[in-house]
Amino acid sequence: MELARVIKKYPNRRLYDTEESRYITLADVRELVLNKVDFVVIDKKSTEDITRTILLQVISEQEQQGEAIMSQDFLSQVIRSYGKVVPGFMANYLEQSMKLFMVQQQNLRGQVKRVVGVDPIEAVADAAQKNFNRWKSLQDEVLRRFTGTPRESHDEENAKLTSDQKKVS
Repeated sequence: MELARVIKKYPNRRLYDTEESRYITLADVRELVLNKVDFVVIDKKSTEDITRTILLQVISEQEQQGEAIMSQDFLSQVIRSYGKVVPGFMANYLEQSMKLFMVQQQNLRGQVKRVVGVDPIEAVADAAQKNFNRWKSLQDEVLRRFTGTPRESHDEENAKLTSDQKKVS
């Protein structure tokens, strides 16, 4: 089993890759993530694991460049969720949502490639609907937990939304 690469953060804010014996930037950290290299960032002074903090800095840098993928509303909701929900539940929800999104994207690409003689738009729409229904179910559960709404009243509300959506279609 391969050990995670150790990156040390010095008090001067510089990151030092101990495997390559050189200073690196946040862009280099991003490349490690993109290349699926396991690593850990350790604060040189406190010996604390600060990997999450560095990853958040990478995300922040990415959000400032080019097209942002996290809206202001989304970021505000994340901030509001601190102290209101069980942190493990929220972290798991966000992680599972991202995994579901990635699987959905891979499935859609695969289906488009495999579909021969069938309308690819229809095949993709069916797959997307199935994945959306799984995601919606998970999201409904999160909303129910946020609001403290009993499952029965939430189910009634969803049934009303579904019938309203059918009217629009």
